[in-house]
Amino acid sequence: MKKMANLYSKKWFLISLLALFTHVSFAQYTSSTSDFWNKVHYGGGIGLGFGKDYFNGSISPSAIYQVNDQLATGVQLNFSYAQIGDDSLTAYGGSLISLYNIIPAIQLSAEFEELRINRRLAYEGANLQDNYWSPAIYLGIGYVNRNFTVGVKYNVLYDDYKSIYTSAFIPFVRVYF
Repeated sequence: MKKMANLYSKKWFLISLLALFTHVSFAQYTSSTSDFWNKVHYGGGIGLGFGKDYFNGSISPSAIYQVNDQLATGVQLNFSYAQIGDDSLTAYGGSLISLYNIIPAIQLSAEFEELRINRRLAYEGANLQDNYWSPAIYLGIGYVNRNFTVGVKYNVLYDDYKSIYTSAFIPFVRVYF
């Protein structure tokens, strides 16, 4: 009987010890997880343009991880739609982005973007369609004021025939919360 009680107390001791280690491990996991999410910032951009026989709309939600006071890295989703007369364009894809503040007010950026482009052109009564992938590498500089950045970026891989933009230089506005 004493042997049975001794075995019983050893099992409870092991179970208690295991529970304690599990609790300590879980506490460390949740603290590092919450620290991770405290360094994640959300933002992005919204664009809207219209005129006679013209419409353009875009949305690009984004999330970055603040590695330290100077460096942040993240991802962005992109969607754009444009219609000019009978011609239309749909572009969707994603970006990998890195931001580096050389001083608190000046931010350098590097971004790799891959967009799927679907164009439909009305030409002499016929509809011509063009579908392709368009890569871009942007290098940019911007002025930072708290969570707001305004600047210009340059597409190193700019192609007059494939790009959805009219120039390799593109102004931008970024907001992160």
